Amino acid sequence: MGLGIQGRFLVESADVKSQKAYAAAGVDIDLGNSLKSTLPALLASTHRKEVMGKVGGFGGLFALDLKKHRQPVLVSSVDGVGTKLKLAFAMDRHDTIGEDLVNHCVNDIAVLGAEPLFFLDYLGTGTLKPHVFTEIIQGFVRGCAANRCALVGGETAQMPGFYQPGEYDVSGTIVGVVEKSRMLVGQKSVNAGDLILGIGSSGLHTNGYSLGRKIFFETLGLKPKSKVAELGGTIGDALLAVHVSYGPLIQGLLKKFNPANKPMAAGAIKALAHITGGGFVDNIPRVLPPKCDAVVLKGSWEMPPIFQLLRDRGRVDEAELYQVFNMGIGMTVVVDADRANDVLRAIRAAKHPAWIIGQVTKGTGICRVD
Repeated sequence: MGLGIQGRFLVESADVKSQKAYAAAGVDIDLGNSLKSTLPALLASTHRKEVMGKVGGFGGLFALDLKKHRQPVLVSSVDGVGTKLKLAFAMDRHDTIGEDLVNHCVNDIAVLGAEPLFFLDYLGTGTLKPHVFTEIIQGFVRGCAANRCALVGGETAQMPGFYQPGEYDVSGTIVGVVEKSRMLVGQKSVNAGDLILGIGSSGLHTNGYSLGRKIFFETLGLKPKSKVAELGGTIGDALLAVHVSYGPLIQGLLKKFNPANKPMAAGAIKALAHITGGGFVDNIPRVLPPKCDAVVLKGSWEMPPIFQLLRDRGRVDEAELYQVFNMGIGMTVVVDADRANDVLRAIRAAKHPAWIIGQVTKGTGICRVD
């Protein structure tokens, strides 16, 4: 976890007097070093045996266990949290942001069947505030620990004058691994007649917040701390609900329904799509062959109240809602029709709400929401 302007734990060659001048200019190296000293204890729960070195090096070290894979393929992804951060700023609540970011990245590589190995973060801010830093890092730690993903390092940059007071940005990079022969590639295995399962989301996750904030705070005139009866609490708390991780669930489903001792073609699970930016319309086609369509049926799942509010009071064309928001479905699973109910039962047994929400038909590679 880096704490500096241009590199990991970068401390410029300077005497004590110039360092104090640097602090007066907005970069407090001493504070950064003090916060840095808390990281080993915070990161301990994310440790994996493959991690080498200590927190604070110029690079994170991870020794891939080659005995577990004949042809390991490394899968990587990088992302941010977007304008969901505006809610964290408004409510001065930063404990969910790190977890959001880890889970989003885990889901992005999970759709290929990849197991997460390690994660690195970037935090940029104008003024480093200890409680904000600690809450964000604690979120990273919770997310990494829950996904068996090592938090091996990152960077925290203090850049006074670059960000608005009280604001910051975060991003993260994840690296995972999948056996080449077990990788889910979607297009090669999906056929007309397959069914589409939808796994429930916790809310907007980390996408669509620019439109969501406009609807709730401009069109409807709400404030982040406004209580909304349909939500059972404040709109701010509902919008800060943590992005669900489907990583452990997917790993369990693949072991059960696409076992390593059988050809991938015999597996019940054909493809997965993380429903993020672009909603159903842009994400599901990523796994479709050119001559197939996905048909998602409205009303086939229990839509959370926050999406009902967006639909009923948002004054936005309904078709656009399904291209911007996940509408209550965070992950879709394309499955062999004969095994669909078995997979559905397994998902529900793992305490995730799930439904059969559509099917694959002959077509031209698009997703329709009917």
